[in-house]
Amino acid sequence: MSARLPLLLRGLRRPGRPPGPPLRPPAPARASGGGGGCGGGEGLLGQRRLRDAQVGSSRGQGSRAPPVRGSIVREVIQNSKEVLSLLQEKNPTFKPVLAIIQAGDDNLMQEINQNLAEEAGLNITHICLPPDSSEDEIIDEILKINEDTRVHGLALQISESSFSNKVLNALKPEKDVDGVTDINLGRLVRGDAHECYVSPVARAVIELLEKSGVNLDGKKILIIGAHGSLEAALQCLFQRRGSMTMTSQWKTPHLQSKLLESDIVVLGSPKPEEIPLSWIQPGTTVLNCSHDFLSGKLGCGSLGVHFNGLIAEDDVSLLAAALRIQNMVSSGRRWLREQQHARWRLHCLKLQPLSPVPRITPTPLGEGKSTVTVGLVQALTAHLNINSFACLRQPSQGPTFGVKGGAAGGGYAQVIPMEEFNLHLTGDIHAITAANNLLAAAIDTRILHENTQTDKALYNRLVPSVNGVREFSSIQLARLKKLGINKTDPSALTEEEVSKFARLNIDPSTITWQRVLDTNDRFLRKMTIGQAPTEKGYSRQAQFDIAVASEIMAVLALTDSLADMKERLGRMVVASDKDGQPVTAEDLGVTGALTVLMKDAIKPNLMQTLEGTPVFVHAGPFANIAHGNSSVLADKIALKLVGEEGFVVTEAGFGADIGMEKFFNIKCRASGLVPNAVVLVATVRALKMHGGGPSVTAGVPLKREYTEENIQLVADGCCNLQKQIQIAQLFGVPVIVALNVFKTDTRAEIDLVCELAKRAGAFDAVPCYHWSIGGKGTVELARAVREAASKGSRFRFLYDVQLPIVEKIRTIAQAVYGAKDIELSPEAQSKIDRYTQQGFGNLPICMAKTHLSLSHQPDKKGVPRDFILPISDVRASIGAGFIYPLVGTMSTMPGLPTRPCFYDIDLDTETEQVKGLF
Repeated sequence: MSARLPLLLRGLRRPGRPPGPPLRPPAPARASGGGGGCGGGEGLLGQRRLRDAQVGSSRGQGSRAPPVRGSIVREVIQNSKEVLSLLQEKNPTFKPVLAIIQAGDDNLMQEINQNLAEEAGLNITHICLPPDSSEDEIIDEILKINEDTRVHGLALQISESSFSNKVLNALKPEKDVDGVTDINLGRLVRGDAHECYVSPVARAVIELLEKSGVNLDGKKILIIGAHGSLEAALQCLFQRRGSMTMTSQWKTPHLQSKLLESDIVVLGSPKPEEIPLSWIQPGTTVLNCSHDFLSGKLGCGSLGVHFNGLIAEDDVSLLAAALRIQNMVSSGRRWLREQQHARWRLHCLKLQPLSPVPRITPTPLGEGKSTVTVGLVQALTAHLNINSFACLRQPSQGPTFGVKGGAAGGGYAQVIPMEEFNLHLTGDIHAITAANNLLAAAIDTRILHENTQTDKALYNRLVPSVNGVREFSSIQLARLKKLGINKTDPSALTEEEVSKFARLNIDPSTITWQRVLDTNDRFLRKMTIGQAPTEKGYSRQAQFDIAVASEIMAVLALTDSLADMKERLGRMVVASDKDGQPVTAEDLGVTGALTVLMKDAIKPNLMQTLEGTPVFVHAGPFANIAHGNSSVLADKIALKLVGEEGFVVTEAGFGADIGMEKFFNIKCRASGLVPNAVVLVATVRALKMHGGGPSVTAGVPLKREYTEENIQLVADGCCNLQKQIQIAQLFGVPVIVALNVFKTDTRAEIDLVCELAKRAGAFDAVPCYHWSIGGKGTVELARAVREAASKGSRFRFLYDVQLPIVEKIRTIAQAVYGAKDIELSPEAQSKIDRYTQQGFGNLPICMAKTHLSLSHQPDKKGVPRDFILPISDVRASIGAGFIYPLVGTMSTMPGLPTRPCFYDIDLDTETEQVKGLF
């Protein structure tokens, strides 16, 4: 095929949704045993707001400052509310969540925090632990909150003895709104207060003093009984304001003389009984910021009666609570800013291209789609400094060892390490093979057991008594519910219900689920299974498909979460029962096991290009058989990582008639993503073939028509490229043609292709030299892509899924392939009738068709016209979510050629280097 394409996605295209995962309502407070409280508090906040406190003047002034506390708290909360409102204007669903881990039953501060948070517009979630919780138990809760993306701030309401370095530094610094971690303290001490969270308690002390008119410059400050982060933060903030700061513990010698010398005394812990009040000189400003405020114990308020200056009893704790809310809003703002993603500071690798390039040229059966994808992202990121991600498909070992070779790109536009890319990688395809074949085994085994056992014996084996207890598993309870049997006691079912539950009554002639293997083995295309005497005469015809054609691969590519994958796996239809109703993987009880086998395969694989730009490799190829696109998950993660101004180049298989059509009509429906542009890959060599050139065979030298200039062949073959452009335009997306230049192409041939492509309606057509010089050779393509994407697309689907199955197939055949009409075999018509009756008629279509021609006949090049497209069979991939017609003699198991690629693949046993894998 002359044109193959990666598709381009830019930014997150879901209007009204903030970057990053959506915030759900915070989890409800949970309480553990052992007397942990987290009750409702005493309702004192409203009273305290109205009772503005006064802070005494520094020594020698003898006057009282105006009321400050209530006004300061209101100012802080109002400011936080306004900032949050501005953030929510652009991100309507954003609402920061403050988590408070409390170990104890003192609940005064809980209500204060709750009321202030509600006033500012935040959510709070309390995690309540017993008072005697161990260090490890507290850390365990902290680590959970660290990983909870809904939570943007974490505060600890625990006893003084629990504030160990191990506990404090378990907090993520970006969620440490109390400024207790070493990282936040270090930034404060270094002078980077704008990059850290400062202790709300220390800030409250400073705010109260300054708002009360106290000039801190030159004042003697004594901090008594403070420890750790509070002591360090107070010292730092006072010293920044020119104060002379001393610290002391209550048991320190000469404490009395230090107190007498001090202008301001800050109490960091409760005063011991043995320290007399007379040691503090009247008129001294005293502030109480005892750590006990966190647990609701506001400390030694009785001291105030001895001085002209009043002690700020609960002023510090209340203002600190308000400042913590302010820190929370700052945390949310930082989080939102991080989701926007500035340009990456990516250290790209420098290429030193050699000439000639020490690699073979692309194979006759590949036009360089993967190579262009890699070259494009290398150009975007390494040369234009634009965030970009490539999302490629994982190659099947069938073609790797068969006719095609590797699929990691080529020349200086490759994914590395290419050996890992082409061989196993992380085993995703093996996991699919294992899951697929487990389900196949379950089908035949269930038929055997139902054919050889009575209802009672079958039921007793399905629901056995274990240690005297007989109960349904969760998946069996789900089956009972599906059958309308609202019973949970296995002994309560009637004989009719037992039979209904135990027997699936699968009709063997309707089984559509095949076994798979990731090897091109043509002799498995049709076989007989069950011939051993142990199978008691039960045998049937079956077949193997290539592993990447498994519906489980399609499920993997289209899912967006583990839960969604599990649901999709469960609803995969494997056959019909004798009443014509669908039988699913869920009915066979295998859904959970399939999910377990696939739990790691759902994670995209991160690799890199030769120039060090990032690549996700996930899901499989074969757009001629399956839908053949990289995964929705890889696309969505990549979109989040590149940011709104970045690009994701996601790979679709083969030409616009196959991979792109399936990308738009299947993948875009499933994901909700909208592409900004299509990059259509063409080669002079392929266009000559479509213009009437001689056939090309893998491993056979190219005829001279392909190695020498032949303008007429190129001109004649451009009809295929023009048709491919027109197909893309059916969907309203701008098309950029990337001409993958080979060393035998002449300037006249290159110019002709680009000119005819533009005449056909391409946004631009650009010669690309990435194979020989890397991303530098695709910079002009990258610029064209950026410009086309900025114009926006008017994307639309080709058909309405509500149309009958036959009409959807006909629409694709006529509008995309150019067929006159379709012709259904009796088997295909029977399958369509069955799937429609079973309620599956409203699914999109995934055509299985040769990639070598727009028609069903591989040797029909150019733009065939007025042909009838034969549909030989129709299958249903209900879990993946599409109907799967087979066009003509399309096989779902490729074969090996006379001289497979494995002749050239070897391993150097000394260096363990793989050789011959391209």
